[in-house]
Parts: sequence; structure tokens; C-alpha cells
Amino acid sequence: MAMTMTQKILAAHSGLENVKAGELILADLDLVLGNDITSPVAIKEFAKLNKDSVFDRNKVTMVMDHFAPNKDIKAAEQCKLCRDFCEEKEVTHFYDVGEMGIEHALLPEKGLVTAGNVVIGADSHTCTYGALGAFSTGVGSTDMACGMAIGKAWFKVPSAIKFELKGSLRKYVSGKDVILHIIGMIGVDGALYKSMEFTGEGLASLSMADRLCISNMAIEAGAKNGIFEVDSITLDYIREHGGKEPVIYKADPDAEYDKVITIELSEIEPTVAFPHLPENAKTFSEIDDIKIDQVVIGSCTNGRLEDLIAAAEIMKGHKVAKNVRTIIIPATQKIYLDAMEMGLLKIFIECGAVVSTPTCGPCLGGHMGILAAGEKAVTTTNRNFVGRMGHTDSEVYLASPATAAASAITGKITSPWEVMGK
Repeated sequence: MAMTMTQKILAAHSGLENVKAGELILADLDLVLGNDITSPVAIKEFAKLNKDSVFDRNKVTMVMDHFAPNKDIKAAEQCKLCRDFCEEKEVTHFYDVGEMGIEHALLPEKGLVTAGNVVIGADSHTCTYGALGAFSTGVGSTDMACGMAIGKAWFKVPSAIKFELKGSLRKYVSGKDVILHIIGMIGVDGALYKSMEFTGEGLASLSMADRLCISNMAIEAGAKNGIFEVDSITLDYIREHGGKEPVIYKADPDAEYDKVITIELSEIEPTVAFPHLPENAKTFSEIDDIKIDQVVIGSCTNGRLEDLIAAAEIMKGHKVAKNVRTIIIPATQKIYLDAMEMGLLKIFIECGAVVSTPTCGPCLGGHMGILAAGEKAVTTTNRNFVGRMGHTDSEVYLASPATAAASAITGKITSPWEVMGK
């Protein structure tokens, strides 16, 4: 029976020769993830299971990133609960202030995920790791608790949409523009409980940062997971970051897909998702002057070194527009250090931006950049729902680091092509 990439991974982890879409399976887990918001609930549920230890202390990880550094007393208590649990259960991979980062940037950087893995995380953007050729998906805190206890999880096997990528991206166009284009095309429920599977010769045009961004936002199309075919770029990244030995699964030539969509990468333009859904994607031929109050460059979607380099290239020698608060958030400590050593932080600060310690912060309206009523922000984060970044009367526009940087300089939503040319 022919299978997709995702179906092959799930079959292997459930001890079955074949699985088909819609089938319920119990699969072994390679990693269980939680953060400072979702882990406390999971820890309380775990206590009800009468387990003395987690199933494997090397396969559970908690990252303090959403409200860290602690924004208030409640956040401090949540982090303390996680810290105490991981110390008691001798969890190897606990990451706190000083060594943490935004979880979905940190785990690939630490080599904790490799091709062929099955990963669950109590965070919807856990689908990020599909960029490495893994099956990864977000779950609730109760599922996280059970995963920590027994190392298994139930799944309904998803059907799939195949995205055949062709051509290559133009200058100042990135993976963020690609995924916003796709979500604009299929809608926020266009891949509901499906696997978004990316393949084709166009993969060679996409860096790992592009792929991580695209997989991260698969959930914004309603997908169960996003996954990229493993190639030399993937394998080089896994080796560079000390990842475990990859297991490569390729879709069968006659695998069944709900649909096949061809994406010509050379036709993708800088794209912005307007409030209040990621599917409200527009290119600059459709955008009038929209004055902004804030720019955020960072998050699990676009806080990687490549993203900061793209922003710095545009911001160098410029000043951010008056009354535009510009916040740069490197996604991990290593990225922060690399950016510092490359002189990127100097460029940002001289431009009039501030640079934050790694944190999810403003992405979820937590801290480090909350919006007031009527304010508008261009941000490289992944969601622009009503009230996502603050007041319910604020507006969030999703864009790439290049577009966000160009907008910071002009004070309005601006294409990087307008500032830098094509």
C-alpha cells in the first residue's frame, strides 16, 4: 500500500507495515515538548497518573520562553513549577533564562530533533520540525502528560496535500512570503487535519530557515503537520547541529494525495497578511499607505540568524521612522551571540531599534511589545488574530523580516523592493 512521508513515519513508530488516512494508531514518541504556559497544566495531570518518573528523561524537554524572563508573579510561579518538576524527574533538557531560546528555534539548534522522528509538543507550532523531515504536531497539555508518562500518543493518520515547488526565490523574498502566499491561496482551513508535504526541485532554493518558517505556519492553514522531503540541505543542517542519525522516509511515487498544488517560487512576491487572519494575504500592488506604530522582528517563525541578517541589510545606515517602536528578538542565545559578533546588534541599535533577550513575548501579547487600542504593528510572528498582540482594537500585519525592516524605516507597510530594489 502506497504511503506519504508522514504515513511512513507513523507506520514505523506504531509497529505497522502500513497505515491509511483516517486510521487510529498508537505511536512511539521520540520527543515530548512543553513550555512555561502549557507544561504546568501537564505537570498537574502527570501527578494524577501515579508515575515516579517520565518515560525517558532524555526525551522530555521544557523550555521557558513565553513569559520568560518572568513578567509577573504568576509567570514566575509557572516557571518554578516546571523547574522543580524537571529537577525532581531529572529531565535532561530543561532550558531556562540564560540558556533557553524560543522553543521551536532552540530544539533544532540543539540537535534534539532529526529526520524520521515523531515529536509532540504542547504548543501549536510544534509542526516546525517537519522542516527536518520529522512528523511533529501540537497537542494539548493532557496529551503531553500522557506522553511524558508512557512515551506514546494516539493519532488519527492524516491525509495529505502535496506541494510541488519549482524555480527559485527572488531577492528579498523568503519562506515567510511563500507560506503567506500558500495560506492566502488555500485558506486557514485549507489543509484541515492534513499533512502539508513539500517536495520538488524548488527545495534547493529554500534554506533551512525558510523551511522551518514554512513548516511552523502549517498550522495556520489548519494542517496536522507540515513536512519537507529530506535532501542534502537537511542532512547538512542535522550534522552541523549534532543531531541524531536521521531516518529518511520518502513518499511512494503512487502515494495518494487529496490534491497536488504546484508553487512557482520565482513568482512569489513580498506578501503581507492583513488583520485578522493569516489567509488575508496581499501583495504590494493591493496595498495602500498604511501607517504603523510598531515593528517586531523575531519569534519561532522568523528569529533565526538568517532573518536578522536580512533585516540588518535593509536597516543598515537608516533610522527607524519617528514614533515606530522597533523590537528585535533573536530566537536563541546562540543567535544573539552570533548576531552580536557579526555586528548586527550595532546596526539595529544605531538604527533606533531595541534588542531583546530571547522570548516569545509580544507574539502572544505576553510582554515586550503590547499594542494599545488603534495601534498597528508589522510583525514577523505567525498569528494576527483579534487581540493577538494586545488590545482587541489593535491590528497585526504579518510579514517577512525584510518587509518588516523596510516598514520600520518608512513608518508604513513597505515592500523591501521599494527600499532596496529587486
